[in-house]
Amino acid sequence: MKDWGKISEEISIWIRDYAERNDIETLVVGVSGGIDSAVASALSAMTGMETVVLNMPIHQDPLQYELSNRHIEWMKSKWENVKSRDFDLSLTYDKFCSELKEDGVSELSLANSRARLRMTTLYAIAGSNNGIVVGTGNKVEDFGVGFFTKYGDGGVDISPIADLFKSEVCAIGKELGILKEIREAIPTDGLWEDGRTDEEQIGASYKELEWAMKEVENPLESELSEREQEVLNLYMRLHTTNLHKMRRIPVFKLNSDDRGN
Repeated sequence: MKDWGKISEEISIWIRDYAERNDIETLVVGVSGGIDSAVASALSAMTGMETVVLNMPIHQDPLQYELSNRHIEWMKSKWENVKSRDFDLSLTYDKFCSELKEDGVSELSLANSRARLRMTTLYAIAGSNNGIVVGTGNKVEDFGVGFFTKYGDGGVDISPIADLFKSEVCAIGKELGILKEIREAIPTDGLWEDGRTDEEQIGASYKELEWAMKEVENPLESELSEREQEVLNLYMRLHTTNLHKMRRIPVFKLNSDDRGN
């Protein structure tokens, strides 16, 4: 069995080492009421560095907003280096939408705009406090199916849990004492008015996607069930479609003859 307490300490030390090497004083984390942001923010607080956690509702589900606030209060009760800010971006988002209303902007683009408004807020706070933005994406999201918004929740400076599967994030959350309600909450990105879950958007659970990612990396010789094949096909399609999020931005290279060298 893995020692999640030891692994948590290692991640926290890794965060602090990176910050110290780059003369960073503050860690800034957006919290959503979900397990990923809860664990990432707790690991940040464990560094002993000033950790600023932001709650940034945009017409948020009341339960998600309540869980975010409860997590923030829990963190403050454990670590004196934790500060919090609450920015209700609902009116900002509404104004943004009203300006684009006549241009036929898609529902998906508007949903992603929520994540990008939050990213802008995180960097405003980080930039004002000699800080960095700490990412909250897990391995399946960041390197498997690309389930994040480009330049939204994907716009971060450091990713402490991006090599952890969702199940491993949950295991660390339990070890750290993250609120049970957060650990058991149904995963959702909180970007949609109808409150749709991650599984509803993706078409598979994180448990299934985790299996698919492992199957691709180390295929088993056993015959796949109909559902397993369906999930594997879904995983590969999403991985291929979203590779542009996971790779470096393409750059045109001018050859030396054209440059005159």
